[in-house]
Amino acid sequence: MSSELNDPLNAQSATEREAHSKPPLPLLGTVVAVQANYYHVQLDFSREPGVCQDGKAAQIASSRLSVPLMLLCTRRSRLKKIGQRVMVGDRVEVEEPDWDGGRGAIAHVLPRRSELDRPPVANADQLLLVFAMVEPTLDPHQLSHFLIKAETTQLQVCLCLNKSDLATADEREHWQNRLQHWGYRPILISVHQAIGLAALAAQLTDRVTIVSGPSGVGKSSLINQFVPNSDLRVATVSGKLGRGRHTTRHVELFELPTGGLLADTPGFNQPDLDCAPEDLANYFPEARKRLAEANCQFSDCLHRDEPNCVVRGDWERYEHYLHFLEAAIARQEALNKLGDSESTMKRKSDRAGEQYEPKLETKKYRRPSRRVLQQTLQNMRYDLKDASLDGD
Repeated sequence: MSSELNDPLNAQSATEREAHSKPPLPLLGTVVAVQANYYHVQLDFSREPGVCQDGKAAQIASSRLSVPLMLLCTRRSRLKKIGQRVMVGDRVEVEEPDWDGGRGAIAHVLPRRSELDRPPVANADQLLLVFAMVEPTLDPHQLSHFLIKAETTQLQVCLCLNKSDLATADEREHWQNRLQHWGYRPILISVHQAIGLAALAAQLTDRVTIVSGPSGVGKSSLINQFVPNSDLRVATVSGKLGRGRHTTRHVELFELPTGGLLADTPGFNQPDLDCAPEDLANYFPEARKRLAEANCQFSDCLHRDEPNCVVRGDWERYEHYLHFLEAAIARQEALNKLGDSESTMKRKSDRAGEQYEPKLETKKYRRPSRRVLQQTLQNMRYDLKDASLDGD
């Protein structure tokens, strides 16, 4: 026994057996895209070559040839049974990798530090709100609507104004001063002229950033500038409507060369505001500043016509606040009327905001479909046949 312990060859073989007996460390990665029931997972060792998670992973990390660093994965059935959703940005564990086929299976989703439902992104650090100064024309009410929705995410908000080269110097100065009174310091850029991109890149480094904003403001062009191999489709602004055309159809993460991830999201012209009326003021930096300095007389003050209200005043976006408050109250009243019964109200959204109106009653004299008619005739033939047999 002592001779085996003193034999270096036996000691080496024992060490190898112990190493092979241990289960391999799980493959960790980030979900960068979701398509139907398939998930594109970027493995961690592409960024951490010193971590060898299994034998094949060590070989890939050292050579980085022949085998992709991205795996197309499915979700384990047990995750579906427990209702575990897999989102873009999720940190996941991958089992049974097929290195030659570039496939695997997601076995576990790590805890999230943040989660958004619209757009569906996990573990984001900040939201980059992109607007254009012209083409389409910058609408203060629409911008305010997006800013309020961005504030509800509880993420850091970074405001970026694109196409600044098409605006005059007076217009640029006007919007910078105006938005500073709103509580924001916008970054003025021009993707076409490569203006202000260095300052924006510094804001994105080593962070997971969600890019959002209306259609046609240059979000896809911006990502193409920062991520040369992304090749996102872009389109011109509609001449009749003055709005952008939708080009992004799903959420996808792109890795920045300087570190960090960008999440491109489908553009939309009017996001939904689903906050409670009593919480709305907290999403206006101007109102937050006033509430930090003093208190309203009533704890449930909605800052409309209540006495001794510290929020009500002559700040520019107060009219926006009142408009959004009416929509939030209407939404809350509609939800209270619904209760647990089936919804009889429908939401209607346009550039003026959100409204709720009753649904039309189901038509009582709707013409039956051809399939129903054929099934009815078939049943009648069976009934007549059964009746004739009983008569015999």
